[in-house]
Amino acid sequence: MPHNVEIKAVASDFERQKQIAESLSDEPAKQIEQEDIFYHTPHGRLKLRIVSPDYGELIYYEREDACGPKPSHYLVYKIESPAVLNSLLSSALDVRGVVRKKRILYLAGQTRIHLDEVEELGSFIELEVVMQAGQSIDAGRQIAVDLMTRLGIRDEDLIHNAYIDLLTKE
Repeated sequence: MPHNVEIKAVASDFERQKQIAESLSDEPAKQIEQEDIFYHTPHGRLKLRIVSPDYGELIYYEREDACGPKPSHYLVYKIESPAVLNSLLSSALDVRGVVRKKRILYLAGQTRIHLDEVEELGSFIELEVVMQAGQSIDAGRQIAVDLMTRLGIRDEDLIHNAYIDLLTKE
């Protein structure tokens, strides 16, 4: 299963962190609106990410609920009819909740930097260090820690769980 090392934090200074992310990015930022529909599962998290009426991704991931850089194992399946898949999944599984966000995506080396405005929650920053073949989790953690320092992410800004957990208070 592919994996990355990631952190999620409250954006303590969204505009300043955005400027820093822009300076670190290898290419222009991408603006993305996403709707993530989460379904109840016995373990891990399953979400349907809708990006447009004709594009989405079914994403399953397993990640420890802990602060700081942590590994996340995931599978992604790209789809062309997210509404149809949501209808099917909603018929078979209970919907846990929906997360709507406006995301600015920056690519800095092997790291995806997300600056998110999450409906009903506020402003956040995520780092996803996409692990390369043979690269250790410790190496990914070190990359994340370095970027946290450069972006001004403090330990007290870190959150341990997913947006859906914050919204549903689970």
